Amino acid sequence: MKLCIFAGTFNPIHKAHLKMAQLALEKYGFDKILFIPAYNPPHKNTTLCEHRYKMVELAIKNHPKFEISDIEYKREGKSYTYLTILELYEKYDIEDKISFIIGKDSIEKFDTWYEAEKLRNLIEFVPFDRLPEDISSSQIRERVKYNQPIDDLVTKGVGDYIERHNLYK
Repeated sequence: MKLCIFAGTFNPIHKAHLKMAQLALEKYGFDKILFIPAYNPPHKNTTLCEHRYKMVELAIKNHPKFEISDIEYKREGKSYTYLTILELYEKYDIEDKISFIIGKDSIEKFDTWYEAEKLRNLIEFVPFDRLPEDISSSQIRERVKYNQPIDDLVTKGVGDYIERHNLYK
């Protein structure tokens, strides 16, 4: 299996995340893009774990090659990519290496990650610059906070979920 993972806080997931995953799928011919919302990322202080998971689920539900994993939710504690990758190699029959969608800005900080050198040998980077949409999750949270529309940044399901659960106010 040609597996690519897209891990992150997804706080919230937005259209640029989905566009990156689609571009990676088209360019590299992956069998699956596995979205892995971080339960408790070591480099960020974030909450809303269950809400972030549900929003990813809603955003990708209609794409046949996008799937969500609760691997870091089952582990709880800190979400270290190295441990997640080891588990994925046990779970899937991987062709070559697991590919890993990562922002080019995150590659610069990669050496600070848990077991970075070991991890580097286990994955193949699929690096992305920010897309022309230039959407960020913090921009979405700001808009929600000030009652500005977010329809252009998130899927309808995610937008409705944010509103229904009164998130980011």
